[in-house]
Amino acid sequence: MVSREHKRPATPLHEKFQLLRSITNSHALNKTSIIVDASKYIEELKQKVERLNRNIASTAQNSAAQTLLPVVTVETLEKGFLVNVFSETSCPGLLVSILEAFEELGLNVHDASVSCTDRFQLEAVGGEDEEQVESIDAQVVKQAVMQAIKNWSESISQ
Repeated sequence: MVSREHKRPATPLHEKFQLLRSITNSHALNKTSIIVDASKYIEELKQKVERLNRNIASTAQNSAAQTLLPVVTVETLEKGFLVNVFSETSCPGLLVSILEAFEELGLNVHDASVSCTDRFQLEAVGGEDEEQVESIDAQVVKQAVMQAIKNWSESISQ
């Protein structure tokens, strides 16, 4: 029999269990309980990783949607407006949304050039209806086009 003073040195396996116990903040004393605590700890870590990945994906999706919105410029012409909309990506359905915004403002499209293949590019010359009482300024046209883009963006993200 070995006295307390002559204890055997700790085995590498025993040291590994102690390390596992300390990493997982386990208060268990026997090997089985240490392993059970470690298993629970690993499951908690997996859940944290899944939550973080979901948050990252959500954040990336939101920021991607914001950075992919087309750029809009509106210039006032002698009798109407020159509207330019440009995006590095294709935007299926965006043209319809923009044309509906023109219609709501009472603008007629006199001339337009559109490309929707690899990227979206619209250059349109529009003028007000002859019967329209109130005059529209470039800022109102730009806001209407931006709102149409925002509505389109929200509709495709759902």
